[in-house]
Amino acid sequence: MQGISAVIITRNEERNIGRCIASLKGVVDEVIVVDAESTDATQRIARELGARVAERTWTDYSDQKNHANDMAMGPYILSMDADEALSPELSASLRAAQNKGLDGAYACNRLTNYCGTWVRHSGWYPDTKVRLFPKDGATWEGAHVHEVLRLADPRPPTRLKGDLLHYSYYTIADHKERIERYSSLHAQAMFEAGKRAGFIKVWLSPLVKFIQGFLLQLGALDGKAGWNIAWYSARAVHLKYLKLQALSRGTDRSKAYHP
Repeated sequence: MQGISAVIITRNEERNIGRCIASLKGVVDEVIVVDAESTDATQRIARELGARVAERTWTDYSDQKNHANDMAMGPYILSMDADEALSPELSASLRAAQNKGLDGAYACNRLTNYCGTWVRHSGWYPDTKVRLFPKDGATWEGAHVHEVLRLADPRPPTRLKGDLLHYSYYTIADHKERIERYSSLHAQAMFEAGKRAGFIKVWLSPLVKFIQGFLLQLGALDGKAGWNIAWYSARAVHLKYLKLQALSRGTDRSKAYHP
């Protein structure tokens, strides 16, 4: 049975890290946590649960993940976010794949919990992610946000049964904070790519985003959660282009993100 190293990058994830690591029991041979100088109990909780913890000043998502991958001792990496956990079905699928003999990369569906509601529409599900892959030749790319995994093996990943449970937003305030942070990162990435935003981008794109999420992607079936997701997703688009305008004019007041 091939060894699997679970890798997690963190900063101030004390409310999530315990659940994440506990869900990996019986699936992985080691858990590696690369922590960006947390000021809460993240490191202590991870160590108490048997993880190998390394403190590292934050650089960016890709660089932190690549550093964590380099620390892995196993030939396979299971990449996790601190606010994720394996469902029992996904855990069983991973063990079955190990027993059969791992070959290539593996993907799974991610199911997000939004303020207590599991969201199965709104463009948020199945949200398929490649999370188990050979360490050799694997690289995360992208400096700001939405890092991309590059693999040496060109074959399509094998789909695993079960969901990766994503405890992304506990409150609306969490969603608002994430919007502020990620809209700045997206705006910076677009600015560096030479993109600019005019009136239509700032005002029409958010409307299109809302209609897409709530109606076309059936967010209405998610009830109140679907409405809030569509509304704040539209706001995220609006802020992203406002901040891009500000950067273009040299009037941006946002600060670089440190998680």
